[in-house]
Amino acid sequence: MENQNLEVIMGLIVHGGNAKSYAMEAIQAAKEQQFEVADKSIGLAKESLVEAHHTQTGLLTAEASGKNTEVSLLMVHSQDHLMTSIAFTDLAEELIAIYKKIA
Repeated sequence: MENQNLEVIMGLIVHGGNAKSYAMEAIQAAKEQQFEVADKSIGLAKESLVEAHHTQTGLLTAEASGKNTEVSLLMVHSQDHLMTSIAFTDLAEELIAIYKKIA
């Protein structure tokens, strides 16, 4: 595996992991009715997802221009990790909205 591909893969994992962590922080803050903290944390989660998306877009652009990327178990894991983080962040936003409504 090329070093460049490994850096891209690890970037997806790191940014996805950060997003999921921030989303969890946001849920915990909302649970404690700290809605400003929750909103800030969910914003950070979204920023991390944007960074991951830019990385993913780079892979897609390279593929579209004829540079095939080696598909490895690590690559599949990074994509799975990212998609899980996106879904988790979406769910966190919904939970925060519910906590706000209850409060």
